[in-house]
Amino acid sequence: MTANLIEKARAGDSDAFRALTEPHRRELEVHCYRMLGSLHDAEDMVQNTMLAAWRALDGFEERASVRTWLYRIATNQCLGVLRSGRRKRQAAEVAIAENGLPEPTHYGEIVWLEPIPAHLLDVADASALGPEAAYEQQEAISLAFVTALQLLPARQRAVLILRDVLGYRTGEVSEMLGATIASVNSALKRARETVGRSDRDVEPPEPNSSAEQAVVADFVRAYQTGDIDALVRLLTADVRVSMPPIPLEYHGLDAVAGFYAKILRERSYTLVATRANGQPAFGAYLRTGVDPTRHAAGLLVLDLAGERICGLTRFDNDVMPRFGLPRTLRD
Repeated sequence: MTANLIEKARAGDSDAFRALTEPHRRELEVHCYRMLGSLHDAEDMVQNTMLAAWRALDGFEERASVRTWLYRIATNQCLGVLRSGRRKRQAAEVAIAENGLPEPTHYGEIVWLEPIPAHLLDVADASALGPEAAYEQQEAISLAFVTALQLLPARQRAVLILRDVLGYRTGEVSEMLGATIASVNSALKRARETVGRSDRDVEPPEPNSSAEQAVVADFVRAYQTGDIDALVRLLTADVRVSMPPIPLEYHGLDAVAGFYAKILRERSYTLVATRANGQPAFGAYLRTGVDPTRHAAGLLVLDLAGERICGLTRFDNDVMPRFGLPRTLRD
């Protein structure tokens, strides 16, 4: 069947080409998202991949599967953009005093980071992963892992994803990247040393488990009522708050407690549940004055460690439509 479709596609049959490639589109989008940290950029890269594949179909020697061939093209499309520097984005500026924010403890580097909705993560089942895959799929899409990837040099990033997330063998990665086996092994070693596995003492609860639901319910209750003490009791000592594309970050329990004391003191929020990167997330809606309409105030994503919250990431309103979240709510 595949050989027949390839033959038809080479003859100019666009429907045959789509039948070959469309089953892989979503997983390629997730792959490009890991590479680039931005869903918007990932979508562009998948489009570029499909165009490049169409143009290069005559040169496809069928030594590897169509899936592997597409991953090769997609990875090199991402590497080209990363090396060119064309995708660099400026950090959003924010007046700390005018917005009632405390001084940050740190300034974030990864201002282009975006969340990915749950429905895009429903890709091919685990049998499509190679035998070398080392990361649990929940960890491999978490915000913490995607953020850590963005700090790696481009080649190391590609090698780590292809080997440890997707499970391609060293020889396959060498061919996909046009690199020697020695350089692939060297890049993988350095990437593993930099990123490592999760070093948290307590793993997050299973998605949608009763343990996760209990933490989420306590968080929603504390956040919506502005109960700072209850919120702080849910946080780990090393909790972190970040808010890309705004570079301000707050690290540690005291700093984060001070941040939310400012944020929640005179504001009333309603939270609408969703999921991002396999993690609990919420559309936040703010009431202003006596207006009964609550306006979108960003997407919050929680990073859990057991029965506590070790990280909160707030994204701007422009990501909310991807999660089916409205711009306003009415009481």
